[in-house]
Amino acid sequence: MDHKPQEVIRVAQTLFHQNPDWVTFFREVLGLGGIVRQMYPSASALTEFEKTSQYAEIQQMLAKLRVEGPPVPEDKEPTRVITVRLPKSLHEFLQVEAHEKCTSMNQLCISKLVQWLDSDLAASKGAAASNGAVAPSASKPQPPRHRTEHAETVGAQ
Repeated sequence: MDHKPQEVIRVAQTLFHQNPDWVTFFREVLGLGGIVRQMYPSASALTEFEKTSQYAEIQQMLAKLRVEGPPVPEDKEPTRVITVRLPKSLHEFLQVEAHEKCTSMNQLCISKLVQWLDSDLAASKGAAASNGAVAPSASKPQPPRHRTEHAETVGAQ
């Protein structure tokens, strides 16, 4: 019997109960050096883990920390900036959504980036080539995530 999912959720729950900021939780659990990547280093194994109830529970913990957890200290982890191109209509939609949710576009986009998305719904390289989207790099397997993008500069806050 595979005990990896139970070990991952045990580590995630232990950290969650310490009430870390969401960035620390993400880094230690889902980040490149986190427990999930340690236990599931291949893209196929990671994809299978992302179908489990343990992964869904981790996503719930992350969402709760983003809403109710302590603020992220500014000096805790360096932030990076990305610029993403998208159609004007999507940019306008995100502006309205952010306004309706009383949040910034930056916070809205970060939330959308860390949300789980079924790999069947993620854009493939073939689809990306046909519609102008940029697919994740093949050199570094990326977990399926909801990729909402906007043309403004985005930094983690």
